[in-house]
Amino acid sequence: MRKALALLAVLLPLAGAPLLAGSGLVALDRSGEMMGWEAVGRLDMAQKGFCTGVLIASDLVLTAAHCVTEVGGDAPVAASQLRFRAGYRNGKSVAERDVARVVIAEGYVQQPGGSITGDMVRRDVALLRLSARISTSIAAPFRVMEKAGPGDRVSVTSYGRGREEVLSRQRECQITNRTSGLFMFDCEVTFGSSGAPVFVAYGNRARILSLVSGIGTNSKGESRAFGMELPKTVERLQARMRVGDSPVVAPSQGAKRIKVNSGRGAGSAAGGAKFIRP
Repeated sequence: MRKALALLAVLLPLAGAPLLAGSGLVALDRSGEMMGWEAVGRLDMAQKGFCTGVLIASDLVLTAAHCVTEVGGDAPVAASQLRFRAGYRNGKSVAERDVARVVIAEGYVQQPGGSITGDMVRRDVALLRLSARISTSIAAPFRVMEKAGPGDRVSVTSYGRGREEVLSRQRECQITNRTSGLFMFDCEVTFGSSGAPVFVAYGNRARILSLVSGIGTNSKGESRAFGMELPKTVERLQARMRVGDSPVVAPSQGAKRIKVNSGRGAGSAAGGAKFIRP
């Protein structure tokens, strides 16, 4: 895993494409298929693009920190630029809310050239408070969980380039490595998937193990998604959301925004799977 972490210094974006047979992704394009996943939504930013987010309370959304920072800037975007669209599908949502406040994990700092290190992946977490609660009868929030390890089966539910209008789910992928607060997954993710919840099964209701932070390669050159352990970070963010915030630190640049069909290929260096234009 040490060698894999070295390769994580610059993450490589995957070329976006529509869902293909054999990709492992299933489009949840019917209302019945969306049932139970309404708390996963699209996080839109003032005509500039989107990421994926997930409700962990009726008014709290968890996503990647690089999704809510300006590229090349040193502060979070204004909360007024953000809108969460729960259960978004083909132009409609089960509920939509503006964002009232953004809190980013402490120590998340800008990296030269938009790259991201393993240490920054650990901190690539943001918590958003919505302007009004979303009823749990409409979109039931998911809880955070930490106990999982290499070989355990997980699933990912996300939006992404080429599938920005419909939530897509990979029912089964796995943790290929875990060390020092980091996860490596063999899940299918792309631009727009940043902040997407990585789930583990727990009784009758899945729980959130991690968030998609970026895409890189392992020591064998195989594409992998990277994420972080969440419980302690989320606990600190919730505390800050309740009682106030510390001074804002310079956030990471994250991945470069791209336009759909912009022609940028997998050779472009980037720090995550960040915003794409719908």
